[in-house]
Amino acid sequence: MTRLELLTIVVGRARTNGFEFRRWYTTRLELPWISAEAALKLLDQQRRYYALLFSHDFACAFWKAGEEITFSVPAQSFQRVKPDGSTATVTREAFIRRSARRDAWRYHLREMALADEPLRYLRKYLNVEDDLTEDIAAATAADSPNAAPRPKKASAPKPVKDARVKPLPRPLPTDLPAFLRRPYKPQI
Repeated sequence: MTRLELLTIVVGRARTNGFEFRRWYTTRLELPWISAEAALKLLDQQRRYYALLFSHDFACAFWKAGEEITFSVPAQSFQRVKPDGSTATVTREAFIRRSARRDAWRYHLREMALADEPLRYLRKYLNVEDDLTEDIAAATAADSPNAAPRPKKASAPKPVKDARVKPLPRPLPTDLPAFLRRPYKPQI
């Protein structure tokens, strides 16, 4: 996927959430508006897309307020004093956390600023058709009962999880929640 295609998808998602691309383009870059395609080509060719990606208006629209975000907490290691006076090293593994926050866009702007390539950071949060077909194929291969059993390796070390791997989305519930299945008993 080219940078221009990725920019088109990113701007399209922000526009569906209320971002006014034309207004941002004419006010921030102070350039005349020709068309959306011409504007995206200019952003790509002159590398002005950084101004778009780090714009607060764009970030607020791309990551909606209250939307569930997924982020990884890095592994930590620190010293702690025990009650007997000795010191112990506490090591915590990296894990993935999901949270719904009103200011999720601030978190993502901070993380995008720390990332090597901001567009690559944004790509993690897009459901592009290429990614979806790979995820679905991997999930169906693992869940199918006719799948060939994997040969077991004798005491092989576990591979370290890559923090860039996007987890599969949560499955949708298929039945009613328990509180709706209970009969209603009015209290008198």
